Amino acid sequence: MKTATRMAAQGDVLFRRVPRVPDGYKRNEREGRIVVAHSETGHHHAIDDIGVVEFVGANPLICYLALESTESAEVVHHRAHDTHETVCLGGGMGAVWEVRRQREWSPEGLLRAAD
Repeated sequence: MKTATRMAAQGDVLFRRVPRVPDGYKRNEREGRIVVAHSETGHHHAIDDIGVVEFVGANPLICYLALESTESAEVVHHRAHDTHETVCLGGGMGAVWEVRRQREWSPEGLLRAAD
């Protein structure tokens, strides 16, 4: 497992530690696991740790995670084969992480990167 304190990537998802959740993002009430990136093939990147809160805004490619009552959060790639290594987002209670879906250039323009 990789442990991140500043920045990490898991497939097409980039995690970057930031000072705070920006204005305009709202707390997303969770029901079960937090899926930070839905995969086109059903192998999601998700967090099961209950001490993590997700904040969402208008851009579906960016969300924020706040470690409210946990020291770290494990992002697991839910796929039985060819899986990405689990990433542990550290920083202690109060840490905030930006989660960004990568994009790639194609002749049609910018597209969400395929995982």
